[in-house]
Amino acid sequence: MVPGRSLRERGHVSVASARHQWDDGRRRLAEEGLETARSRHLGVLIDAVTDELRRRVGQRYTLADLAAAYDGAEEWVRDVVLRSARPKFRAGVRDTALVQDAAFARYAQGASDYEP
Repeated sequence: MVPGRSLRERGHVSVASARHQWDDGRRRLAEEGLETARSRHLGVLIDAVTDELRRRVGQRYTLADLAAAYDGAEEWVRDVVLRSARPKFRAGVRDTALVQDAAFARYAQGASDYEP
């Protein structure tokens, strides 16, 4: 488990806690800057995780559905990142957490109950 990922409340991931993590991922991604080699690489990984989210969650979902998918997603996200990363840019745990949170933040915007 990635440090700082204790999001369970009575056995379920809290939507509020998950959204906090997702917003943090969005912020960390923005700090990487625009049009750098690293930000482009992270963008490719975020796209790959977002594609996998689309397969796992579907195109009609709520934030609670997405939070449920977030619970335990570290393993499959790590697999997607390792499959998608070019060998020169293999992401470490820090990057995997950033990619996961930023991808979930992006996908949350499509939830039927999403409000900024």
